[in-house]
Amino acid sequence: MKHLMPHLLIFGLGYTAGRVADEMRAQGWQVDATGRAGNLDFADGAAVRAAIDAASHILSSVPPNRASGDDPVLAAYGEALEDKALFYLSSTGVYGDQQGAWVDEATPTIAETGAGRRQPRAEADLAWLRLGARAFRLPGIYGPGRSALDRVRAGQARRIDLPGQVFSRVHVDDIVSGVVAALTQDAPPGAYNLGDDCPCSGNQVTEHACRLLGVALPPLESLEEANLSEMARGFYAENRRVANGKAKRVLGWQPRYPTYVEGLESLFSPQAPAGASAPLASAP
Repeated sequence: MKHLMPHLLIFGLGYTAGRVADEMRAQGWQVDATGRAGNLDFADGAAVRAAIDAASHILSSVPPNRASGDDPVLAAYGEALEDKALFYLSSTGVYGDQQGAWVDEATPTIAETGAGRRQPRAEADLAWLRLGARAFRLPGIYGPGRSALDRVRAGQARRIDLPGQVFSRVHVDDIVSGVVAALTQDAPPGAYNLGDDCPCSGNQVTEHACRLLGVALPPLESLEEANLSEMARGFYAENRRVANGKAKRVLGWQPRYPTYVEGLESLFSPQAPAGASAPLASAP
């Protein structure tokens, strides 16, 4: 089908994908989407397949099903996605624990090595890549309403005593600029890490947020003392630094917020009301 106007179909109009939708509409693209804020019902097969047929580009931010491990989009509509320009919001969790080492897009994922093959995100990442997608591997996502500032204001910030533990993060606006660059430049299929330039401990981020807000640091706790949820403990069990050089080379992408310092300071407002805490997400 010849497309007179670029037409983006988004599966899962959430925190990150919603911002991509806003930017593409601002650039004159037609955008349809599933999700609570979207105009399509994912379960309405006829309407979704018509939207797939009409779309020039398709972006999925839908995570795998926690119970089955299946990717809902591929399970329901995978055969209709062939020969489409595909884009997928993935996670740097596909690399597993690297004991603090650097990873890039050439690093085998746990789905490729067979280590932890039951990790659904890694399997979904691999499945989308096999369809020819551009898979954006995202570390901890933060932005308006979802940052260390919000956790500190809510009294839910933690400092965990794990020397040497580091992770990467990315401001939501920098994800948007990377995805938009790929959408508008017909980027080559493959994986792209979108993370900032400064992998570091979560404690450093929390401490800077406390300095900005002028509040005392939360106590330093051991992992056992913190009594974290299983999901949070799993987060601290992984340790890696994520390289972003490919996105810079291929997409011409540069993070507007190269470190958590610029990112938090852009979000800081002493008058901002305390809001519900939201964790740094590993996926959109």
